[in-house]
Amino acid sequence: MTHTSPVHIPAVDAPDQPDVTPALKDLYRGFEQELLVPLWTEIGDLMPAHPRSRAVPHLWRWQRLRRLAAEAGDLVPVGRGGERRAIALANPGLGGRPFATPTLWAAIQYLMPGEDAPEHRHTQHAFRFVVEGKGVWTVVGGDPVPMRRGDFLPQAGWNWHAHHNATAEPMAWIDGLDIPFQYVTESQFFAFGRDEIGETERTTPERSRSERLWGHPGLRPLSVGAVAPGSPLLAYKWEFTDRALADQLAMEAEKYGGTVEPGHAAVRYTNPHNGADVLPTIRAEIHRIVRGAETAPVRETGSSVYQVFDGSGTVTVGDTTWSVTRGDLFVVPSWVPFSVKSEAGDTDSDSGALDLFRFSDSPVFEALQLDRTDK
Repeated sequence: MTHTSPVHIPAVDAPDQPDVTPALKDLYRGFEQELLVPLWTEIGDLMPAHPRSRAVPHLWRWQRLRRLAAEAGDLVPVGRGGERRAIALANPGLGGRPFATPTLWAAIQYLMPGEDAPEHRHTQHAFRFVVEGKGVWTVVGGDPVPMRRGDFLPQAGWNWHAHHNATAEPMAWIDGLDIPFQYVTESQFFAFGRDEIGETERTTPERSRSERLWGHPGLRPLSVGAVAPGSPLLAYKWEFTDRALADQLAMEAEKYGGTVEPGHAAVRYTNPHNGADVLPTIRAEIHRIVRGAETAPVRETGSSVYQVFDGSGTVTVGDTTWSVTRGDLFVVPSWVPFSVKSEAGDTDSDSGALDLFRFSDSPVFEALQLDRTDK
């Protein structure tokens, strides 16, 4: 029986390729039948001189996302089947897949008043970042964790979690996960949990149990032994992030340094247990750029997704430039130059500066020793 081979190797008359002869064509047909591919026909695609990402720079406007999410809130149930009212960003270079980059997922999630998002768990590492609103609690392993504007909430894989909206207003936030990375490595697992959370989990504490244990700078609780991968602190409060950024810029003004470049303060969320990234596959940071400051162009292996937390500015990714405002999201693909100029002021920013939330796949590239930066 003759099987059609998925391998097709054309004999091409081109520099650095063998002369096209009947014998070469017969050789290539033999390769095809045995499912073989010679490197000399593929090396330019498989081993280019530098990364050539399939993802492309792209911008999603928050106001449009928010409006569509609100419409979905009226039409789409949040229970089993839909599982979450999450709407993923689909990079136009990735063939319609719900992936922001080849390794990162980003989505807007929307919860209506009084709704519960049912419990589940998955091996994908995840976080929530709140650009506006309050009133939703995420319940991780039975621990209710408040979500408020500016809060960053990491959640390592394989932890049971659910959400509930305790207010009379809808709320939206962004989710980030490593779904594409685990999808391509075929390593993912998923399990349904309870359809409803218990009454003790429906409480609305000011601080979660994880924060009471781990939310004290430089202090590790001795009552805790081994810690699972990922940060045990389930919420990083905006008030502390804001203060850290403001202090860096104040130190710069006092001529004591403290910023990564003039007018550019930045902090990274870290695991209080060991100082590593908050999640094994995802790095998260906040950058504050004062009005008129412009960051130096930089390109890195690995991809990033940014959300404008506050303020406005001009962003350049490769050959593409956008004006951005609060909530807008954009992608920086691997090895594509990125820079930003702040145009923020007191009228559009609480801090008077441009605040950018960033998450990236840097921990993966560093673990594999594939990280490279060009400034």
